[in-house]
Amino acid sequence: MALGFVRPARPEDAAHIARIQLSTWRTAYRRMFPAHVLAGLDEAYLTRGWSEAIESPPSARHRVLIAVEQGESPSAPSAEVVGFAAAGPADEQALAPEEPPLPAGYAAVTDLLVEPRWGRRGHGSRLLSAAVDLWREDGLTHAVAWAFEQDKATRKFLTSAGWEPDGAGRALDVDDMLVPQLRLHVDLSGESAE
Repeated sequence: MALGFVRPARPEDAAHIARIQLSTWRTAYRRMFPAHVLAGLDEAYLTRGWSEAIESPPSARHRVLIAVEQGESPSAPSAEVVGFAAAGPADEQALAPEEPPLPAGYAAVTDLLVEPRWGRRGHGSRLLSAAVDLWREDGLTHAVAWAFEQDKATRKFLTSAGWEPDGAGRALDVDDMLVPQLRLHVDLSGESAE
């Protein structure tokens, strides 16, 4: 039997987050992005970026959370970082091209990933629920998240938690290939936001 929980990321978690990001992108997005782009992702570079996000966030309302799976075996206790979420108040990265700024009170998910081998164990739901609790504490009333159009798993996960497409779209330019994204949103005053 295993237990899962979420906690704020610490500086020593940056390498785990980078590993999860790399593993997840190379597994889940292998049909969306050119193979050479995924092969060229640099784990050390990602680790430096996550270290900065954890140690020097743009504000106190920008947070990185991690999901941990902890084994219950008394003879071999274990704890493994299996997923992460990064979010904060919505900024220009949350916008569609030429869209005016979102109203005050919007949160934006920049990343929410669970390593595929740890999927379907509640880690994504725990991460999202913890983020929603923090947004509500911060007085944020709505949230948005971008998902790749081809990423049916993320879209299904968010819609099952009460998120809906808001009509905004954009495309990520990956080595001269446009990868379409759509934005989902949720009203945090509802019970189904997590």
